[in-house]
Amino acid sequence: MEQLPKNLLPDEASPEWMNKGDNAWQLTAATLVGLQSVPGLVILYGSMVKKKWAINSAFMAFYAFAMVLVCWVGWAYRMSFGEKLLDFLGKPAVSLDEKFLLGQAFLGYFPTATMVIFQGVFACITLILIAGALLGRMNFRAWMLFVPLWLTCSYTIAAFSIWCPDGWLAKLGVIDFAGGYVIHVSAGVAGFTASYWVGPRSDDDRERFPPNNIILMLAGAGLLWMGWSGFNGGGPFAISTDASLAILNTHVCTATSLLTWLLLDTVFFGKPSVIGAVQGMITGLVCITPAAGVVQGWAAILMGLISGSIPWYTMMVLHRKIKLLRLVDDPMAVFHTHAVAGILGGILTGFFAVPKLCRLFYMVPDWEKYIGLAYGLQNGRTSAGFRQIGVQLAGIGFVICLNIATTSLICWFIRLIVPLRLSEEELETGDEGVHGEVAFALFGDGERFQNSKHNSVYDAEEFSYIGSRSRPIGEVQMV
Repeated sequence: MEQLPKNLLPDEASPEWMNKGDNAWQLTAATLVGLQSVPGLVILYGSMVKKKWAINSAFMAFYAFAMVLVCWVGWAYRMSFGEKLLDFLGKPAVSLDEKFLLGQAFLGYFPTATMVIFQGVFACITLILIAGALLGRMNFRAWMLFVPLWLTCSYTIAAFSIWCPDGWLAKLGVIDFAGGYVIHVSAGVAGFTASYWVGPRSDDDRERFPPNNIILMLAGAGLLWMGWSGFNGGGPFAISTDASLAILNTHVCTATSLLTWLLLDTVFFGKPSVIGAVQGMITGLVCITPAAGVVQGWAAILMGLISGSIPWYTMMVLHRKIKLLRLVDDPMAVFHTHAVAGILGGILTGFFAVPKLCRLFYMVPDWEKYIGLAYGLQNGRTSAGFRQIGVQLAGIGFVICLNIATTSLICWFIRLIVPLRLSEEELETGDEGVHGEVAFALFGDGERFQNSKHNSVYDAEEFSYIGSRSRPIGEVQMV
């Protein structure tokens, strides 16, 4: 019998159960998802807001990424994917011991450490998406408390219920390929709810909130789009044909959605909008996420047409007509791009899911319970198809109710400790008042720029620059 090459032979560091290819891809996918947040959404948020909020917006994302990871290994991973405590929650426990981390993950042929970081970056991006609804007015100290509380009290429940094999919705057979429910519907509803409790931006900011750098905004959007290869491609936890299909469907749906949104902007408003194209990109990415590896390519295109049109309608038309939507200030339109698009994706998954593809994805004995209504009607399993739609709707209802309740309670609790909203003075000054820093400082126009004495990279005394009127006005200093 021919022997395997030496690099494929099992040893203590590469046990027999570990597939090196799967492990390599899963770590790559985790990195891609991490890049969606840092730097992707950091750049997108920092560029898409008014200049005076660039640092605060980017920093909310930057902080959340760090805080979530620490909480994740401290207790939240085991609450999301560990031993069952309740039908919707795992037992909290630390995920730092090498005996635990080097063992085989409950899904996939790779170590638990790989699963911890892969699922961890998903948790990170969920909190960062919520931040998009709170930009330009939330007290940063309140945000510092909100992140660990929401991760612990809301995210872990949705993740365990839907993704953990012991979760009650997982047992019912809900299909959420890579986070349409756990991440996007959760973030959209939680962001909208938190926006209600925090209150709106200043009147001036609500009336005029131009992006400070549209080109850089596109760079952040591009990182978000390309990073989705890891977001959805990592869903099967293996280098499989289904992973390839998921990635292709993701990009086809997203491109279709972007073009649909662009067409609607052009027809109804007369001009193709770059910001609109970014919104259409996001709705396409969100809509395909729960379905990526379990639908046909033609279904992905149909989903792109729907995700580029219905959220466009809710944002551009219904938003102005419904009092609650006008009342709640959502700067990044997280409700429309994530809650609405995520709900659409969940329902369409229940309609278009292919039984064979569900078998390839889930690889479980009772795979036949996963069937889209379209195929149930075609194969004489109508009741099974309607059941799948019912399970999908039950998942949506659960996530909505969970996030309205937990987010409201968390906001109520936080405001007992610190104000949820910045002071009027801080709302007026923005970054300089909140952080003592500005994103872009112009020299040479006669203005005096004074650096903060705190956190100096040189650890030096406070210093100041006096701009000379003779210096060219276009000279820019990034700080």
